Amino acid sequence: MSKQLAKHILMVQPSNFGYNSETAKNNAFQKKGKHLSSSEIQKTALKEFKKAVNKIRKAKIDVLVVKDSKAPKKPDAVFPNNWLSTHRDGTVVTYPMYSKKRRHERNPTFIQKLEKHFTVRKQIQLEAFEDAEMFLEGTGSMILDRDNKIAYACQSERTDPIVFNNFCQSMGYKPCLFTALDKSKQPIYHTNVMMSVGTDFVMICSKTIRKKKERKRVLKQLKKTGKKVIEISYKQMISFACNTLQVRNKKGKRYLLMSSTAYSSLDKKQLKQLKSITNVLHCTIPTIEYFGGGSLRCMVAEIFLKKT
Repeated sequence: MSKQLAKHILMVQPSNFGYNSETAKNNAFQKKGKHLSSSEIQKTALKEFKKAVNKIRKAKIDVLVVKDSKAPKKPDAVFPNNWLSTHRDGTVVTYPMYSKKRRHERNPTFIQKLEKHFTVRKQIQLEAFEDAEMFLEGTGSMILDRDNKIAYACQSERTDPIVFNNFCQSMGYKPCLFTALDKSKQPIYHTNVMMSVGTDFVMICSKTIRKKKERKRVLKQLKKTGKKVIEISYKQMISFACNTLQVRNKKGKRYLLMSSTAYSSLDKKQLKQLKSITNVLHCTIPTIEYFGGGSLRCMVAEIFLKKT
């Protein structure tokens, strides 16, 4: 059986969701709208979150929901995959975050809640790199091919090569580092907006890898692992088409989680390709995408730990 897919996921119910000016400095997907008050943004985001959780649970996917604390205010708490990752050997890794506001998301009580349901054998804490202004934002910064033990990452202010290599050495992954730029030639802030890896396929906007040698190297590596490459356009990438995550439900059925924005951006051929490989489940989260600059994949932290 593939090691790629989690059968348990963690999602964080937001208490103060909103626009974060610190993350907006290098997240081109974020927008600052004036049509809603802070309380309205939180209220709407909470509705979207709850509907998404209900829809995912209806597909028999196990979701552990943890509520964010109201203080201190954490506008991006709904995106836990950036500060936390779990692994089949019982390891929990916590990560150095670019935004000072986001560092409050690393809540020890969340780890304790995980330990109530799952076996945690070891914790690797990389947050000390923040003192040197070096960051690695979990499975936002890295795309992990868990079957082949390969970690893909595009370098940015949020993805430091030294921290990335430190993770790879600690967890036994082969690093595949590259540069990816948006249409404005700015580094893409997180790898998971231009690439996602499933058991049998990969979705990628390879045009963002401007250097031909680098692009060739990455695509060669992907094809070497036997995965079907589904190319995504710039326009589709901006609609979060790559910000997807494949998981499995309690019966072992595979589902690709994505937002309705992402789903609507895909053409008939792409959808046919995906649906021949996996079930597709999409959720409507426009407020979270608009103000947070992240989509459904960012809202999910995979749990690979063994149930107690």
